Amino acid sequence: MSEKGKTITAAVLVIGDEILSGRTKDRNTGYIAEYLTNIGIELREARVVPDVEEEIVAALNALRDRYTYVFTTGGIGPTHDDITADAVAKAFDVPIDEDPRALKMMMERYLPGDLTAARRRMARIPAGADLIENPISKAPGFRLGNVIVMAGVPNIMQAMFDSAAKGLETGVKIIAETIEAGGIPEGRYGGALGIIAAAHPGVSIGSYPSFLDGRFRNQIVVRGKDAEAIAAARDAIGAMIASLREYDRPL
Repeated sequence: MSEKGKTITAAVLVIGDEILSGRTKDRNTGYIAEYLTNIGIELREARVVPDVEEEIVAALNALRDRYTYVFTTGGIGPTHDDITADAVAKAFDVPIDEDPRALKMMMERYLPGDLTAARRRMARIPAGADLIENPISKAPGFRLGNVIVMAGVPNIMQAMFDSAAKGLETGVKIIAETIEAGGIPEGRYGGALGIIAAAHPGVSIGSYPSFLDGRFRNQIVVRGKDAEAIAAARDAIGAMIASLREYDRPL
């Protein structure tokens, strides 16, 4: 539920040696960022930490004090290096044990004889946490305080996120307007754009170059929560781009 004018913030904590080594590419942060933007939560920070308990705990405690929500991905599987749940329990100073609710969920997929000691590790949940449903592989994520703990496998994380999002407080959605600068180099409009940005402090203005079909392309994006402020900045940028194009026209 949203409250008019309220800003809700978030951080993502990506956990795993495989991300830092480059063996696995992080596909979750971008998905989470887009999802949060669409529901009115501002992603302010993303961190990647290894499978080291003290580093996970330190990052969690720093982030959960700073932001409304912290979303973690990775480290809740069945192997010895899946230590995220233990780290969360340590960060909150609560015990952790096998949770009968989690076991019940997992038994929708596994026969009792198939619940090996390794698989039962995925049923270990910190005390006081709410479970996050996992419709794909059944082993749940969980939420403790403002920390939402999810799997690292992208399709499972996305399914968990859909479940977790139902209980999130949301704020005012960010509006974005894109102005095409075409092939005008950033160096041509950088100074003028800085003046416009200073004159419109209520919005965020960024310039984003790309290379498409063998040609450079620049786009200027205005972001904010006030439609009138965004429109005023957009118009100023549009006029600036138009004047540069007029200047470049052959006589």
